[in-house]
Order: sequence, then structure tokens, then C-alpha cells
Amino acid sequence: MRRLFLLSLVLVTLSAAANQEAEQQAVIKEQELEQVRSRISELKASMDEAARERDRLTSDLQKAEVEIGEKRVRLKELERERSYSERRSAELGAEIAKQESVLDEQSGQLANQLKAAWMSGDQEKLKLLLNQKDPATLGRLVVYYDYLNEYRSENIQSITDALARLTALRSEVVAEAARLTDIAKRRYDELTQLNAAQEKRQALLGSLKQRMATESEEIERLAAEERDLTRLIDELSTILSDYPIRSEEPFREFKGRLTWPVAGQLQHDFGQPRVGGELRWNGVVLLAPRGREVRAVYHGRVVFADWLAGMGLLVIVDHGDGYMTLYGYNETVLTDEGDWVAPGDVIATVGNSGGQAESALYFEIRRGQDPVNPGDWVTRQPGAAR
Repeated sequence: MRRLFLLSLVLVTLSAAANQEAEQQAVIKEQELEQVRSRISELKASMDEAARERDRLTSDLQKAEVEIGEKRVRLKELERERSYSERRSAELGAEIAKQESVLDEQSGQLANQLKAAWMSGDQEKLKLLLNQKDPATLGRLVVYYDYLNEYRSENIQSITDALARLTALRSEVVAEAARLTDIAKRRYDELTQLNAAQEKRQALLGSLKQRMATESEEIERLAAEERDLTRLIDELSTILSDYPIRSEEPFREFKGRLTWPVAGQLQHDFGQPRVGGELRWNGVVLLAPRGREVRAVYHGRVVFADWLAGMGLLVIVDHGDGYMTLYGYNETVLTDEGDWVAPGDVIATVGNSGGQAESALYFEIRRGQDPVNPGDWVTRQPGAAR
């Protein structure tokens, strides 16, 4: 018995130590993640400053498109709030109707009892006692009478409870109506600000177009944006080298078996020439309706979720072994740096940020600094059986 006790004590001690170590590891991992986020934030600030020095209009476009993305996200949140509030109001209405029906039934029963009691006179129990000669019958009637009085009391209490419930329900209905009114007002304010941001964006795009009056100027701008993206990938790789992703199923083993991040029409393919033929597409551009969900193609960690010149609102997912996937031109970004994603997780919505004329998704796969053809890796259409 003593040995069993000692063994149990050792097991408990080991378990507590293991839990404590796991908690310490979790704290360390969170601290490491914060360090990664801080380094990425510093990198982004540096790149923003470089872009501002190169072109003030690009900086203004960034502010306008980020604001549009934030407004879109906020409007989606308000829409969810509105839908919930409307459903709740309908549920409350049904509950009030149910409680009113119960109350009517209970009130009718109580009214019948009171009417019977009134017709028997004020001395109902006294008459019952005086009119009975058989003690056994009298005893049974007294018990029945007590039961009847108890039932009346319970009925009265049920009616009181139902009235209190109805009062609470009606107060909640009033509160939901006020909430819906507040949501409508906030939605109107958000839409007003969104329209202003969109008008500002259009004016900036017009100014940028005037600036890019010649083909050589546009090529120069595209080349600068490509250098920015290459620098971003390079420095992200350096930052993340200390925090490798380990997976039982490496990304490289899924070549040819991945699903496209969005259903869309191919507008630009990998390797096709861009303006003047001096530059080529490092990824693909898929035309798709604004707001359509963009999904991660494989397991990984979000390492960038922000605006970048030429890419607009961009999400980059690190899959380990130097592989990254890029999702650009988004309208909204629905993930943060450090988030883990699985295949099919929604990470953004399709848009036209980055100064694009049409809503589309830019999708790219890189191994280290080198872009690879997405068509060699992604073959399945969204929704297709695996």
C-alpha cells in the first residue's frame, strides 16, 4: 500500500511538472510570436517609408484602400449584428404569443374557480361542514377542498409569473428595437464614410494614371513594386528562419493536388509578359466578383496581412521549407500575422486594391525568392471532390 501511495505521489508530481512546463512553453511561444510580429511591423514601416519617398500618391492610395477594407469589414459585422437582432426579435415575438396564450388559459381557469367560489357564498367551507352528516364523506370533502384551494393558489402564482415573464419579454423587444435603430444609424455612417473613401480612391487613381503617362514610367513603377515584394519575401524568410514550420505532410508533397483559392476566370497567367514585355507575371490573376471568399490552399502560418504597393491588401502564408503563398488585390483581410490556417480557411475577400481596375485575386507561390508556376501545383477547382 505504501509503495502504491508513493507511486501515485510520483505520478501526480510528474504530471504537475509536465503541465507547468507546457504552460511555460506556451508563454515562451507567445513571446516569440510577439517578437516576430514586432519585427514584421518594423519591416512594414520601413517599406511604407520607402514607398512614400518614391511616390506620395501611392501612400495616399494605401490610406484610402485600407480605410475601404476596414469599412467593408465593419459593415459585414453590422450586417451580422442586424441579422441576429432581427432573428432575436422574431423569437421574442413568438415567445410573447406563446406566453399570452398560456396566460389566457390560466386566467380562464382562475375565473371559473372564482365564479364557483362566489356562487357558493362567502362561507363556502362552513356550508360544506354543516351540510354533511357522514364523517367519512365530510373528511374526504375537506381534503378535496384543501386541494382545490392549493390549486387556486398555484394558478394565481403561475399567472403572476407569466405576467412578469411577459413584462420582461416586452422590455427585451423594446431593447432589440432600439438596438436595430442604432445598427441602422451606424451602418449609414459607415456607408457614408465608405463612399467618401471610394471617391478619394478614384481621384487618386486618376492622378496616378496621369503620372504614368508613358509606358516607360509604368514599367519603372511596376519594377519598383516587384523589388518591394522581393525584398519583403527575402526579409520575411530571414525573420522566420528562427521559427520554422514543421509538418508531417510537407507542402512540396502536395504539388499538383492543391485547390485554387477562389473560383474565377484566368486573366493573366504565370510567365505572361506585362507592359512592354520587359516584365512577366510571377503569379496568376483570377477575375472574380468583389467580396467572394479567398481561401488558404494549405496548412501554414500567416506572416503578412497588410497593404503593399502594387499588391494592395496582401496576405502571405508560410508553409515551411521555404514555400509561401501570396494572395493580393483583396478587398478585406480576415486574418492577422501569426494566425494558423488550414486548407480551405477563409483568409480574405476578393477586391481591387492596389489600384486595380477590376476585382480579382492575385495568387503566387514562391520557394524562397523564386516564384513557381501555380498551375503546376493547383489543379482542383473550389468545391470539387478531393
